[in-house]
Amino acid sequence: MIQRILPHKAAGRPRARRASRILLAVCAMGALLSLDLPEAGAASPLGVSAEAPADAVAGRVGALFAGGPDGGHFCTASVVRSAGRDLIATAAHCLGYPDTTVFAPGYRDGEAPYGLWRLTRAYVAPGWADGRDPDDDIAFATVAPDGDGRTGAVEDVVGAFPVAAAQPGDVTVTVLGYPSILDAPLSCSNATGLFSPTQRRIDCPDLSGGTSGSPWLAGGALAGVLGGYEGGGSVPEVSYSAVMGDEALALYREAAEAVR
Repeated sequence: MIQRILPHKAAGRPRARRASRILLAVCAMGALLSLDLPEAGAASPLGVSAEAPADAVAGRVGALFAGGPDGGHFCTASVVRSAGRDLIATAAHCLGYPDTTVFAPGYRDGEAPYGLWRLTRAYVAPGWADGRDPDDDIAFATVAPDGDGRTGAVEDVVGAFPVAAAQPGDVTVTVLGYPSILDAPLSCSNATGLFSPTQRRIDCPDLSGGTSGSPWLAGGALAGVLGGYEGGGSVPEVSYSAVMGDEALALYREAAEAVR
């Protein structure tokens, strides 16, 4: 059974040890949040969706399948930095059945070039677990090889995106996601706007069912995932993402720094 872990406060420690561990934690989070990875560039004009090139950026994004490739892909996820090098980000509403969900990074044309990865632990915020709050529609999950002979960690295979702790309301992002009717990811870049203080919106066509959980990349870092208001949007032309605020960052920190 996959464990669902929620953020919690660390137990008290002697002051000397606490100071050293705070310093180490700050250094570790700085490494996880730094922006030295390749930026997802816009291959098409702003506001235009097109098939994403099969490059290193798209290789960190994958489709989520129910049980395996024969089950059809229903959401999108991406690899993000973590101490265990085994973490993906997606929408919380995509993790309804994590025990039977597998992740295929770089999936294209019916092939999973980097193997299949089963979910091993899910991290969702209390606001989502208790009431499906759209402002908490972001989640993280650890993954492990799905018995195909592959070993190691997914981040060692495809790399990972850092996480953007805060972004301006009009930040330009690139969305990469897998519509359920396609076997290759679409990419669209555009400026975002604040639909509300806790929700972003973007105008990009053809981001239909299956693109929930798609990363919103700002400067090569994860600034949100497709989800939130209306489950990410009720029409393919307009999509939403919960703002990555303090609670989402705390959830990411819990998942990224967990000892496994």
